[in-house]
Amino acid sequence: MIPRKLFYAVEAVLYIAYNAGRGPIAGRGIAARQGLPPRYLEQLMQRLVRGGILRSVRGPNGGYLLARERRRISVGDICGCLNGDKDEQHLQGYGGTPLGGRVVAPVWETAKFQTMEYLQQVNLADLCEQAMVKHIRKESEEKLDFAI
Repeated sequence: MIPRKLFYAVEAVLYIAYNAGRGPIAGRGIAARQGLPPRYLEQLMQRLVRGGILRSVRGPNGGYLLARERRRISVGDICGCLNGDKDEQHLQGYGGTPLGGRVVAPVWETAKFQTMEYLQQVNLADLCEQAMVKHIRKESEEKLDFAI
């Protein structure tokens, strides 16, 4: 199961990548689209800035931009910025039963390794391409209003 914070972080970075080109994208707007409190998302975004995934722009027209080209940011990179989260339970040093420590924990560690290996291969350019193929409208397209 994917941690909720990780899902929201990947979705937010993808939103910025998919709507790139118009300048910085406000964190409040992303939070509103995701149905999240702005403070919650802001914590995630700051971790992504510190991790070199996003760049923060201050000011009235500020917000977030990608720190690198979308093809150079993998989903695994985003996960790496959020690793070590207090909410995430790690199995290292598991002090339970021998069955859990020597049989079950290695299964989870292998699954985690294989998942991360896969996520390192998926980049934001790939995800943006999938969004276009699935005809997901960009923010700039949604704001066009031709009503008279």
